Parts: sequence; C-alpha cells; structure tokens
Amino acid sequence: MAKKNNTFFCKECGYESIGWLGKCPGCGSFSSFVEAPADSTSKAVSGKAGSSVSPVYTASSYSWTASNTTLKLSECGKEIYHRHSTGSSELDRLFGGGICDGSVTLVAGEPGIGKSTLLLQLADRYDSPDSDVFYVSGEESPAQIKMRADRLGVTRDILICAQTRFETIAEEIADKHPGLVIIDSIQTLYSEQVSGTPGSVTQAREVTAGLVRIAKTNNISIILVGHITKEGSIAGPKILEHMVDTVLDFEGDSSGGYRILRVLKNRFGKSGELSFLEMSSTGLMPVPNASALLISGRPLNAAGSVLTAAIEGSTALPIEIQALVTDSCYQNPQRMTYGPDRARTNMIIAVCEKNFPMGLASKDIFVNVISGLKISDPATDLALACAIISSVRDIPAKSNTLILGEIGLSGEIRPVAGLAKRLTEAVSLGINSVLLPGAMAKDIDKNKENLASGLEFIYADNIHEAADIVFA
Repeated sequence: MAKKNNTFFCKECGYESIGWLGKCPGCGSFSSFVEAPADSTSKAVSGKAGSSVSPVYTASSYSWTASNTTLKLSECGKEIYHRHSTGSSELDRLFGGGICDGSVTLVAGEPGIGKSTLLLQLADRYDSPDSDVFYVSGEESPAQIKMRADRLGVTRDILICAQTRFETIAEEIADKHPGLVIIDSIQTLYSEQVSGTPGSVTQAREVTAGLVRIAKTNNISIILVGHITKEGSIAGPKILEHMVDTVLDFEGDSSGGYRILRVLKNRFGKSGELSFLEMSSTGLMPVPNASALLISGRPLNAAGSVLTAAIEGSTALPIEIQALVTDSCYQNPQRMTYGPDRARTNMIIAVCEKNFPMGLASKDIFVNVISGLKISDPATDLALACAIISSVRDIPAKSNTLILGEIGLSGEIRPVAGLAKRLTEAVSLGINSVLLPGAMAKDIDKNKENLASGLEFIYADNIHEAADIVFA
C-alpha cells in the first residue's frame, strides 16, 4: 500500500509544505504549520433527521466545481451569464452591468466603514423577484440587523441566518435555494471538517472554497465580507482574493462622510473602476459630482498645490496634489505619502534633486492627494514633481493649469494616455490651460477639433522647461 503524503500549510500566510516546519519560510512565524484536511469529497454531511447533503456542500474538498470531465476548448461551448441589478446604477457599473449568476464577490474594508450597510441596501434592492436573498450574519443577532434595516428603510423580507457553522449554512442554502447569499463575515465561519479556529487561514480558505463550489454548481450569487488587517490587507490568506470572481475594496476614513469603493478584480467586467459614496442617515448614497468633490475647497495661489487628472478604470478624475517640504529635525528625514505610491514618489524626489539641487536629502517631504484617493497613474508624475519644487521654492504654480506627464529618470517628460477624457473633465471645472509633454504636440494639433475647446496647450520636453513654465 502506497504511503499517503500529508500536506502542511502555515495558518498565518498560507505557505504550503509536504512536511511540518517549525518556522514558516513565507512569513517567518513559529509553530504555525498545521496539517491540511484530508479530501472528504466522498463523505456526505449529515443533515437534519438523518438526511444527507450533496458533497457539493462540503467545506473540505479540492474541487471547486462538480464537473469531473475533461473537455476540449471547442467542446466547452459558450456560457451565457444572466446579470441582476443591484438597484444602484453606480454599483451595477462596478460589477460590469450587474451581479452575475454563480459569481462570488469579496467586499473588504475597515471596521465601521459601511460594508454591512451597503450590503443590506443591496439585498433590499436586488433584482430577483422569483428568489430570496439569504443573509448570513456571524457577528450580529437578527434583532440588530432588523434595527439597521428599519433605519435604512428596508422593505424586503430578507432571510436572516445567524449561524457560523458552515455545514448548517450549507444545509439551509440547499433547502431555501436563494438567488443571492451574503456572508457577513467570512472570518466568523468555521467547518467541523477543518482544523483551526474561526478566522484562521485554514478555516477561511476551506470555507471559502466550499462557498465557491456551492455558487458555481448551483448558479447562486454569493457576496463575502472580509475584514482588513492594520497593514491594510485582507485578513486571512491572500488566496481568498484569487478564489473569488470580484474583489471590492472600501477606501476612506470611517469617521468621515465619504467613501471610495474600488474594484480590485473583476472576471465579469473591468477592474480598476471606482465609485464615490456618501454616508447619510439613510445609508450610502452615490456622489453625483465626484470630480468637483475632489478639488473643492482647494487653496488658490498656494505653494505646493497643483492640479492633475488621473485615470482610474474608465474614469478620469481631476485631483489636487499637495506637497510640503520642510527642514528635518531627524537624522533620517521623513518621506510620507498619502495617495501616491511611496516608491515612485521617492524616484521623483531623486529626479528633482538631480536636476534642481535643493538639498532634499536633509528635508522632510510630505505628499498628499486630497480626499484620500490612492493613485498609481504615471501621468501624475510631473504634477507631483511640480508640487515638490513649488513647496521648496515657496512659489505658487501657474493658476488654473492642469499638469500632465510621465517623468523618466533623466528628467524627460513622456506622453500620457487617455488625454481626451482628462481634458473633458478639466473644461467642466474651469481649467483654462494644460501643460503637456512636447512629444504630444503634433498629435494634438491634428486632433484639436476632437479635444476640449477653449484650452491653452503648453508643451515641455523635460522637467527644466516644465519648471520654467509653471513658475514663470
């Protein structure tokens, strides 16, 4: 008889090994390896009155679908996905037109940011008249959910299940067969077939795999709520993001009134899309004019403040970048960024110091994007550099000017994509001039009639020319 190979994995980060290890090579934690659960696909889960549930409803299994057949690509056919509206045009846009049957969505965010509120609103307006909405709450009692529902004006008679045992929840889903299942939250669920406490990597991974199998096999849409750690990552293994079809991330301050809902992953639509929401007494409401919100209240003729436009998904957003450069009182000067990527910001600081010796090595530098928006668009490089130079020289940048351009390591300014979208938003906000890379001059002259009218186009080939124009 062949010897069975046992698999072990770290319950902190999910690192797998064929043997037990005292220290995890992935995250460095000690005594965190546990044995992976045995394959229990052939076992049935005992239900009420001695009944049994299909292996589809088990948590510990290595197959996420019920298909055991290997097919050629030409034999697979085309699957038609039916979408259901969430009752909100903004949420429908994030999902790619609505929630698809059989899809699994992970909604992540800080505690108190509004995940449960948003999903309760979605459950009330979900377009599925012939099927129920099944809400699983492992953190709140049915009475607490009813209090929130009354405050939000929920009129739908949602099915509430206050259970945390996966086998019980799977049995209820098999019995009710709802059109939408909401799990709040995935860290509270556990399976008796899996070792580990609720919220551990072991339990979260296997229970999520069981829910994915239920969704794909029975064509049921499932939404999971995931908490995030103090480092900002989704609690539990990173594999949860790979297992689901869509990942939505809440950004913003839970104490403030505005939230940003961003699509990190979407197998049924575009990733990178985002929506601005406002928390009110009746729940989360879409912000009608997000572009004006991002630059409202900006100081006029203030040093260190510049305007640019970033592409997020399919949307161009005008944003204000602020920089503050001061003499440091520490041996190692601080580099703090709130919005832009820190590594790219350090690169731009190095380019500025190389071209304009300003003693930045001994200064504290703080960079902020107003409204807390995280940006990764390289077209905002030149605006970030101009904000830093403006703060060091204490000279305001050219007023009502949109600054666009990607910066290379030698200080050259490179072309940007999506110019038409950026300029359309700029005109609506009263911008009258745009600073662009010189390499785009010929293309803009040929297509001026297709671009926003009434704008003055200014061109620069390198960071020196850009600084002369912005601070003339």
